Amino acid sequence: MTIDWGKFQQELDQAIDGAGDRTDSKLAGKISAITRLSDEEIESLFPYPAEVKKLAELMEIVRRSGDQNEKINKIVGNAEEFGGIILKLLTKFV
Repeated sequence: MTIDWGKFQQELDQAIDGAGDRTDSKLAGKISAITRLSDEEIESLFPYPAEVKKLAELMEIVRRSGDQNEKINKIVGNAEEFGGIILKLLTKFV
């Protein structure tokens, strides 16, 4: 599935603006539509819209074309920003 990340980010920003202080079902639905996580899992793992935005940025890096080393370098370069998101995702799998 090809994702237009520019359009997705615009829609996500609109959903974040509408969500207020907590991740709501509309915002969770934007992420669950392109992942294997359910709306409820998104809301539980990422209760704050800012976390959902970071998750979307991380997903864009992973799904973007380019080699694995470029992606790793981009993630490592933003480790402080993505660390909490990566930890939450890994706890879901472990």
